[in-house]
Amino acid sequence: MRRRPGIGGLQTAAAARDQYRLLGENVAKLRTDLMKEQLATFRSQLEEFARKHKNDIRKNPTFRSQFHEMCAKVGVDPLASNKGFWAELLGIGDFYYELGVQIVEICLATRPHNGGLINMQELCNLLRQKRKSDREAISEDDCLRAISKLKVMGSGFEVISVGKKKLVRSVPTELNKDHNQILELAQAQGFVTVDEVERRLSWTSGRAIDALDTLLEEGLAMIDDGHRDGRRRYWFPCVSSITSSVGADS
Repeated sequence: MRRRPGIGGLQTAAAARDQYRLLGENVAKLRTDLMKEQLATFRSQLEEFARKHKNDIRKNPTFRSQFHEMCAKVGVDPLASNKGFWAELLGIGDFYYELGVQIVEICLATRPHNGGLINMQELCNLLRQKRKSDREAISEDDCLRAISKLKVMGSGFEVISVGKKKLVRSVPTELNKDHNQILELAQAQGFVTVDEVERRLSWTSGRAIDALDTLLEEGLAMIDDGHRDGRRRYWFPCVSSITSSVGADS
């Protein structure tokens, strides 16, 4: 019969467990302290890098995007506030604030035309036209960062992906899977017909008409009945330019 461990053995085992636990805690603390020290070093080097390449960061959108990636890796957000070191050194907080205001202006101005859903590429082009007198060039990455700040403020702005395109939504319209599929289908030529939706998506007529009627009600689609074949076309300004597509269709 195997003998059970005595009180002395249990106490020894408990003491050993405590030692292992303390050792593990000490190792974890050393690792944490080392990581904090490394992050502090990285931040210091990042600040020095920003001072050295200040003009490139402000004027070159590609360089600016890479700089943001470097910041993210060490937990620094230069856009977190318009005050402090980064704002004083680079002024990029003000840059994105101004960009956000211009994005809002463009979205409001184009809303009667596109229903509050604008192609990201079109938005960037309109921004460049609006800012042509400014020295700083902008990229899609800049637009995405500015919109992310608008979203944090609860302004209703959001970037959604439809197929291969990014669309900026400036109205609280909720698009379901059916709506997204129609928008993706419309990207090829800027419009769809009920017959095409039924055929390409294997939907019933009722499902196609219901989804298209909702998009019409939300102002995201426009009707075109002026064609010899008699088929109604549903145009979507948010995925294609109507003026350029009409010529290809007629």
